[in-house]
Amino acid sequence: MIAVVTVLLALPLGYLVRSRLAASMTYAVAYLWTFTFQTLYLALDSLGGGANPAFEAGEFPADYGVVTLAVLGAGFGLVNLGHWVRARSSRTGTRATATSGNTAASANVHA
Repeated sequence: MIAVVTVLLALPLGYLVRSRLAASMTYAVAYLWTFTFQTLYLALDSLGGGANPAFEAGEFPADYGVVTLAVLGAGFGLVNLGHWVRARSSRTGTRATATSGNTAASANVHA
């Protein structure tokens, strides 16, 4: 579940949200909500005697912690990648803003 949230939200948030801090915090909140839900789901399955539990009761799941931490790091990397792609596309593109005076009409006029 956390991998799905990371793939679906991290890169678009980095690209669409102008503030890197706001994009990172939004991703972190979505990730942490999903992480809590996923952990509870897996823990209840392990304690309830499911057919194929994710980890054994009484055993510390260190590998689960490493994998979830790696997914979190990859998500922050994707947020930063989306922010970088947005910055690169706005520098190389011909995005016009009214306040800068760089409009499509004025771009063709040479002084």
